[in-house]
Amino acid sequence: MRLRLDLSYDGARFHGWAAQPGLRTVQGEVETALATVLRLETAAPLTCAGRTDAGVHARGQVAHVDLDDEVDTGSLGRRLRSLLPDDIGLGAVTVAPAGFDARFSALERRYVYRLNDRGPGDPLARGHVVAWPRELDVNAMNETSEPLLGEHDFAAFCKKREGATTIRTLLALRSERRGDLLETTVRADAFCHSMVRSLMGALVAVGEHRFDPAWAQSVLETAEREARVRVMPAHGLVLEEVVYPPDDALADRAAQSRRRRDH
Repeated sequence: MRLRLDLSYDGARFHGWAAQPGLRTVQGEVETALATVLRLETAAPLTCAGRTDAGVHARGQVAHVDLDDEVDTGSLGRRLRSLLPDDIGLGAVTVAPAGFDARFSALERRYVYRLNDRGPGDPLARGHVVAWPRELDVNAMNETSEPLLGEHDFAAFCKKREGATTIRTLLALRSERRGDLLETTVRADAFCHSMVRSLMGALVAVGEHRFDPAWAQSVLETAEREARVRVMPAHGLVLEEVVYPPDDALADRAAQSRRRRDH
């Protein structure tokens, strides 16, 4: 049977999502707890909607796991919560509908990046909000965002992985002031490694008036990593939500997502 797990976590003390030998990761902690509860000799591997980097947080991560035997999801959820560390939250544990794949069935992922560029800010939020020393021009940042929307090769804003495509469809990139915070919402069908934090680096550079708004588009068109694009600190980034289609469209969406996109 395939189970869906809805997860949240504070990424500060994790080396990202993906299991790595000798390092503390979200995947490693959840798989260990599952193996303990279910008395598995070998951990059942988790597949997540989006592998977050070291230090990145999640409020709406989704994962699935395949088990040989049926389980009581209510009991499993309660037992897992008693074993998981306090920086991982487990929401619903449910039997996944037919065709569900946490990664490939997703229509989009929504992240929010939070900055404070107007003074000292709330010291209790310093683990989730980046303190920025200069006030940023939000209008210039949003002007920068417009040409980046749609399907493009985002190689200039990604750390390339061997054999992986960097073509993505960026659905939203919008910055807004909310009280003392500057929040940037980023939505895409998928993201490549460090893409959100690199996009934020470009927006911040324009927001500081170091470049004009057309600069980010020119960087995008080179399809090459640009040394002047800062990869922003991880702790300001939160995976807020993963969106899936209706149950009867899950398998088709997964099949579509598995097809590699190239120019």
